[in-house]
Amino acid sequence: MIYSMTGYAAAHRDLGDAVLHLELKSVNSRFLDIGFRCGEEVRFLEMPLREKIAAAVSRGKLECRVNLLAQATAPRERTPNRVAIGQLAAMERLVREALPGAASLSVAEVLRWPGVLADEAVDQERLQGECLALADVVIADFLASRAREGGKLAEVLLERMNRMRAHVAEVGPVLPRAIADYEARLAAKLREVLAGQEEERIRQEMGLFAARIDVAEELARLSTHLTEVERVIRKGGAVGKRLDFLMQELNREANTLASKSVSTEVTAIALELKLLIEQMREQVQNLE
Repeated sequence: MIYSMTGYAAAHRDLGDAVLHLELKSVNSRFLDIGFRCGEEVRFLEMPLREKIAAAVSRGKLECRVNLLAQATAPRERTPNRVAIGQLAAMERLVREALPGAASLSVAEVLRWPGVLADEAVDQERLQGECLALADVVIADFLASRAREGGKLAEVLLERMNRMRAHVAEVGPVLPRAIADYEARLAAKLREVLAGQEEERIRQEMGLFAARIDVAEELARLSTHLTEVERVIRKGGAVGKRLDFLMQELNREANTLASKSVSTEVTAIALELKLLIEQMREQVQNLE
């Protein structure tokens, strides 16, 4: 099984007086890059979540969202913060000493002051345990979504690979005829240019020409690389970097085949190979 670097998963857990929401999404990246978007009340969870995600994912730009939302229907016990009230009272006394005519704070104004009235907080130890358990569920779903996408990409790559094999097989039958036709035309031109020269000289030039346009090695390497592509895909795992390297090697051989071509048929096949390789390379960029 191979994995795409694109994935998404989300889940929530009811904590009674609050709801914990966890979301993971990712796009392509050369390396593993994990970013967090979470409220201050759950900021302490970033490090254990980062370790858990990094143990399951090797590449991709990931965004992890963690939110703790109050239950709309749950009864909430709200208790004034005595420390905050005492600090507010001390500040009021200082202000009234400087400004004796200043109005006193009302009860409503005190209760609206930030930090004076707050919901009962969820215990951090319990919250961490619940969050890590929820993370296991989300990561499993996230990996499953990347695996489904990776399976589709593998099908595309194997289909392109089979088309490339068919094109490589087409070169063999047409190559001898193309070379023979080209050599006949070249020999005629050489006889015109080398009028009066020995036939041996012409045969030497033809031999050098035949060596320059021989593409047997290129065809063999193309076949070898395609076999390796299939092996890597079927083996599975983190294959993106290996397949990217193989795409470079396939493109190099296709370029050489095109440069040595002596017929429009072989040139057309080489160009079709380059097109298929580029299509495969674009898909390989999405793989972990």
